[in-house]
Amino acid sequence: MEVNTRKALKGTVAALIASATLFGFAGLANAADGQGVEQLKEHGAAQRIAGVYGNTKAKNVILFIGDGMGDSEITVARNYLHGVNGSFDGLDKIGQPNLNKGVETGTGQYTTFSLGNNSNDSLMAKDKNGKLTGSKTAGVITPVTDSSASGSGWATGTKTYNNAVDVDVEGNPQLNLIELAKAAGKATGNVTTAEIQDATPAVLESHSSERACYGPQGKWDGTDKNGDGVVDLKDAEAAGIGSCLANQLKANGGIGSISEQLIDTRADVTIGGGAKYFNQLDQSGKTLWQQAADEGFQTVKSGDVDGFKNLGEANQDKPVLALLGDGNLPTQFNPSVATKQDPAKDANPTECTVNDKWLGNKGASLADFTSKAIDLLQNNKNGKDNGYFLQVEGASIDKQDHNANACGQIGETDDLDKAISAALGKIDLSDTLVIVTADHAHTSQIVESQPIYALSTVLKNRDGSKTTISYGTSEEDLYGNGSDTSNDVEGKADPSKAQGNMSHTGTQLRIAASGPGASRVDGLTDQTDNFYTIGHALGLATDKADQDKLSDGATVTAKDNKNQVFDIAGFNGDAVLRYELKDKDGKVVSASDASTPLSGLRVKTAGTTTLDLSKAITSDAKYTLTVTGQQSGKTVEIKDFNGPNGTEGNGAADVNPGNNGAADNGKPVASGKVTAPKQNGVLGKTGATVLGVALLALALVAGGLAIKFAKSRDNA
Repeated sequence: MEVNTRKALKGTVAALIASATLFGFAGLANAADGQGVEQLKEHGAAQRIAGVYGNTKAKNVILFIGDGMGDSEITVARNYLHGVNGSFDGLDKIGQPNLNKGVETGTGQYTTFSLGNNSNDSLMAKDKNGKLTGSKTAGVITPVTDSSASGSGWATGTKTYNNAVDVDVEGNPQLNLIELAKAAGKATGNVTTAEIQDATPAVLESHSSERACYGPQGKWDGTDKNGDGVVDLKDAEAAGIGSCLANQLKANGGIGSISEQLIDTRADVTIGGGAKYFNQLDQSGKTLWQQAADEGFQTVKSGDVDGFKNLGEANQDKPVLALLGDGNLPTQFNPSVATKQDPAKDANPTECTVNDKWLGNKGASLADFTSKAIDLLQNNKNGKDNGYFLQVEGASIDKQDHNANACGQIGETDDLDKAISAALGKIDLSDTLVIVTADHAHTSQIVESQPIYALSTVLKNRDGSKTTISYGTSEEDLYGNGSDTSNDVEGKADPSKAQGNMSHTGTQLRIAASGPGASRVDGLTDQTDNFYTIGHALGLATDKADQDKLSDGATVTAKDNKNQVFDIAGFNGDAVLRYELKDKDGKVVSASDASTPLSGLRVKTAGTTTLDLSKAITSDAKYTLTVTGQQSGKTVEIKDFNGPNGTEGNGAADVNPGNNGAADNGKPVASGKVTAPKQNGVLGKTGATVLGVALLALALVAGGLAIKFAKSRDNA
């Protein structure tokens, strides 16, 4: 090839690159030095491998999370349980090519930073009464994450502030993996040893500005707190209910607490702790347990291991809600104590003992939970036909690391390892992607000898060696001044009140995978990349434009020809709905609250959301109802329909678009279908995409002509 041809080819390549850069082909995006909150707060903006799509042929995905399971925590547990040259049967198998012959594998590390220390670093800041105040700062780069921000990262693909659950720094709900998997027709499950409202499980079932918004009354346990012998909301007030943003509560026109949204999200299988928070009361005065039963859930309550074992099916008609403990579930091992430097610890190293309260003694360990969940999901029709997504969390690695409890964290790591082994015995890695990782690292460090400046525990390993574990991120008197957490088997220590509380660390974390799409975790990625790894493998809608399309089939239909109560379906690209009802004169007679992004109706993904307007639609006059998806912008409008008590055969709803449904007495049932949102700007998103493709095509044509011209000159 002569010089002219080479120059033409170079010019063509340059034109292609310039076109791709100019028109923002996301597939070429990657992490960049010095990015600030303005760039990183956008959906998917923190990805490090945005252009790598990987294998998209997984039918199922199981995500195992060891909460607080950094490299040190893994090594501590392996040394103690298996010896320094030993191996975990499950945890160490994932990602190992020699142990997964013929299976795609991957092993890497990912970054975990967040965008704020709490809601005060966001537009969702609240005052002491729980009312929204907002902050002048919408996000601050924060190197050390908490579990809710990190979980939101892999659940939604969006970075956020610590304490946030599936909302961005401006409070906008971000669709999570269970919502997207349900929209794709898949079965779903959520399993944990923590309270089911805790941060890691919460990111798959809710959207909340505060992770502590467990129920409509915050963290009230549903018991008599004021001593009057009656359980009512006065007890909640006595307990203090300021954990939630007031605007988020259903009583104030919001989408509700984490527990209430769990019922709305309606995973097929939900297993964990936190039963006591379902004793709280909804707006009607019912407990959340009663509400769940009314919604068709199979409920298993604290301590009912036989009820758990007898579960035989789980689907959208009969989803499982099994909460086997009032709080966090007891750990496998009794607690150990970390103390100041003491030569006696070297002479008498600690050996862990089994906790009598551990549910594994009764056949309800995390491994048992995992086996049950997989059985239920595999036998579910959606699971059989379309596959499933399941998250499994070993929560108390973190909770006991906070307490400087080496045995507690080791036992939980062992429980997680056995859960992975149980899963591997039930699945086929040719169609199931298994990912094992953590949300953040933690305090415990393996050191050469007892430090003089920190608490430590000396353990006797299985091979006879000793491991010294240092806990050095809190005050030395962790167990002093009434803050003794050494017997805190359930990890109930309150970080805000404890004299000392070991903290998270901000290091990158191990991530390993086996199965279709596993190699996408190789090298250095970000926590948000995990959302895309799972989403691409399952064929989910990961990009905003594709998520918006999930609401294209939205409909609103009156339950009957009274036209007062409406069934809303198909808004699968939305988490929150807004509505507005106008009379014949255009006056608004009823509307959803719009004061915050968490105000409005919570969408029941892949289900039916009910809107009761019977208090507003009271006559046979004409009304117009508009329902809008807050995330997609898609709108359904039912024009000029009549309310109840109209003359038989009259009051035909003029639906545009959409058609009227038939009614027994000839009076139509009001209904409507979706209309697309208006495009922003001159071209809008579609126009910009079309223009980009057109100019790229022009670049290709120009390049071809340049090469042809160059060749003609070469041959001249």
